[in-house]
Amino acid sequence: MTAAETSPQVKQSRFMRRALPYLLSLPALLVCIGILIPFFTAVYYSLLRYRLNLPQMKGFIWFQNYINFFTDPAFWNTAYISIVYAVLTVGVELVLGLAIALLLQKQTRFNNIASILLLLPLMTAPALAALMWKLMTNPNFGILSYFVSLLGIQDFKWASDPGTALFTVVLVDVWVYTPFIMILLLAGLRSLPKAPFEAAALDGVPRSFVFFRITLPMLMPYIITATLFRMLDSIQQFDIIYAMTQGGPGDKLLVFQVQAYLDFFQSTNVGRSAALMVILWAITYTLSNIFIKQWLKLRERAHGAG
Repeated sequence: MTAAETSPQVKQSRFMRRALPYLLSLPALLVCIGILIPFFTAVYYSLLRYRLNLPQMKGFIWFQNYINFFTDPAFWNTAYISIVYAVLTVGVELVLGLAIALLLQKQTRFNNIASILLLLPLMTAPALAALMWKLMTNPNFGILSYFVSLLGIQDFKWASDPGTALFTVVLVDVWVYTPFIMILLLAGLRSLPKAPFEAAALDGVPRSFVFFRITLPMLMPYIITATLFRMLDSIQQFDIIYAMTQGGPGDKLLVFQVQAYLDFFQSTNVGRSAALMVILWAITYTLSNIFIKQWLKLRERAHGAG
């Protein structure tokens, strides 16, 4: 071994090359630890009988909180409302987001400005957006209530009526989050290769055929990605629903997050609230796996076709 190879500079360089991967992964490790600590804390509390107003009654009951949920009709009502809310919001936002992205696909100055302006609702905090809509839908002085009255519909209750509460919060969610899906799909559309579309135009292929047989299959990875992000966010929705109705009227909008919040802060039942959040984690974990597997299948199919 030569003197140059054993010099302090060379040793330091080798050490840095070996340590660099660990240094780069350190932030991810810290984030992972920051996520796992509250997760395992929630799992721990979910196994307890623990109320803040009765701390002396604290003790392990193991899986009794979960058993109580699965035998409680109110829990299944919460699960049903959460799933319906997620399906409605994501479905409507996908259709609207895709339609707007198709309209703005061509890169022109007008389309670029319009895409920026359409992102403004996404820049509004969801709770603040819900309060804005709560004012606009007020039956006494809300501007939306006034426009509805012009159509001959008098005294429309919006979020205060059990029959229209879900429609109202879905409307707010669609207004806030459709730009998110729109911008993802727009980026996907503009990144698609032009050769298949040019060949279809030369052959005189109908636009409907091009959309369903070329555009949609090639855009599917972007659609799955947008659906995954929005589905996970929608099924954990809290701020819009709580700001609009606090889970009411009655139990019409008691989704998972709102129910867990009420169990903790109103009923002071820490164990029940933690168990509900662990169940919600299991649902989101399952959905994530399903969507990621579908995305990987599409990627493998695309590589195989390529």
